[in-house]
Amino acid sequence: MEDLLQVGAITQPHGIHGEVKVFPTTNDVRRFKALKEVILDTGREKLTLEIEGVKFFKQYVILKFKGFDNINGIEKYKGKPLLVTRENAVKLGRDEYFIADLIGVEVYDEDGQYLGVLKNVIETGANDVYEVTFEDGRDVLLPAIKQCILDVDIENRRMKVHIMEGLLD
Repeated sequence: MEDLLQVGAITQPHGIHGEVKVFPTTNDVRRFKALKEVILDTGREKLTLEIEGVKFFKQYVILKFKGFDNINGIEKYKGKPLLVTRENAVKLGRDEYFIADLIGVEVYDEDGQYLGVLKNVIETGANDVYEVTFEDGRDVLLPAIKQCILDVDIENRRMKVHIMEGLLD
């Protein structure tokens, strides 16, 4: 399991006083109000940044980090992801999982037959859809609904599914 989870990505500076526009990659954009710090992944190193201010603008979050007071200091981080530790992650409800934890999970049918690996989670309006690469190379889309996803065991990296009629035709 991943120790760090992405909550957003810096898209560009916002103004000249060191604020940045962040595209949130979390379902709960208001969670930024409760965050005290985030981890910036520069590609070479990970920097812990203390959050000094949070505003919301359209679909973006505007963040101000302590120690960054002008555009020159923050501009170089454009496009870089912002992460949080698991302890600072949102609390999940029953049958909720972090996408990072689902990717790579082995998928089995209800008879214990190995089918493949969960490759991607597609977020739709109604329910998520799991993209599973079968052993034969086919990519199959499984709706993340109770009738189809029977059991998820993150600890053991296994998922049991029911293949609904018509999904493999």
